[in-house]
Amino acid sequence: MQDFITRHTSSKELKTIAGNVFSGQRISCEEGILLFEKADIGFLGCLADYICEKQNGKQVFFNKNIHIEPTNICINKCRFCSYSREKGQNGGWEMSEKEMLEKVKTLPGDITEIHIVGGIHPDRKMDFYTSLLSKVKALKPHACIKAFTAPEIDYMIVHSNMSLQEGIAELKKSGLEMVPGGGAEIFDESLRAEICPEKINAQRWLEIHEMLHKNGIQTNATILYGHKETYAQRIDHLNRLRLLQDKTSGFNAFIPLKFKNQNNPMQHIKEVSIIEDIKMYAVARIFLDNVPHIKAYWPAVGKEFAQLSLSFGVDDLDGTINNSTKIYSMAGAKDTDPSMTEEEMRELIIQAGKEPVQRDSYYKIIKRY
Repeated sequence: MQDFITRHTSSKELKTIAGNVFSGQRISCEEGILLFEKADIGFLGCLADYICEKQNGKQVFFNKNIHIEPTNICINKCRFCSYSREKGQNGGWEMSEKEMLEKVKTLPGDITEIHIVGGIHPDRKMDFYTSLLSKVKALKPHACIKAFTAPEIDYMIVHSNMSLQEGIAELKKSGLEMVPGGGAEIFDESLRAEICPEKINAQRWLEIHEMLHKNGIQTNATILYGHKETYAQRIDHLNRLRLLQDKTSGFNAFIPLKFKNQNNPMQHIKEVSIIEDIKMYAVARIFLDNVPHIKAYWPAVGKEFAQLSLSFGVDDLDGTINNSTKIYSMAGAKDTDPSMTEEEMRELIIQAGKEPVQRDSYYKIIKRY
């Protein structure tokens, strides 16, 4: 692979970056920007796949999970969002606790993760969600509860007059075990103020995840890319995550989330090409040297691209999901019925020349194929 890089790259700068990667050295922010600007996808694929296989071999992970989306009623009016509604607006929903618990009761016994994320409902505070957590855990004690984005956590804590530490301790006591990476969007303050001005700022997002990590709750991290951001803003976002990971080691996985332009106020912005998608995944794998896993969330990018991404640094495909999320289907994703069987997931990974591994939420291996 190193010979391939030498033969196919004339740029001294890119050869230096490749040499640093092969010797295990961290690349700088300037080098990260350079990869976006000048490296072709063959070069990026070589480096990203090298790092991925060095860390995880040919293993590609997935789990058996289900999503519960309590509501899409949301106080925020993010310009890129196709999901949120106001109270009383057509297309909105508010699942009651009873409805959600009935859904949990019907879940198969081999489900290992229950993912709970929705809009920030103005009337639902800490007590609503702690009650839900404790009852879900009582019904499915062996399933990991991964729940609530940082903006959701912030709202329920602030509006319950709790400190961040108090609120996270209360959520953990009630059954919260992991937290997804949503709400990060893009950290650049000026761009964030333009596309999601009502949402918590970048500093608060990072503060919440740092506190979660300090309380023994592992989390994921995301970026929303492919809208108005520059390469420098992408790298700034990745660097802030890398610095926090240096401090806490609490991030399990990083998930690039592509902007989809249907049914939202930013629909005039053309979606980026598959080449840009590949760049985002590969550069993330190269730059985030301290985050163990890069995930392709297949309901967002589609099964075909998810499979392709396995050659560009991705080692995790999330889970089977069982048609339990609407967030990306409402934004125009190809998979309007997001569901994969265990067998379909296994075959998709094998066809890519990789080794499927069923995992739990903490990447403990449940089954090899």
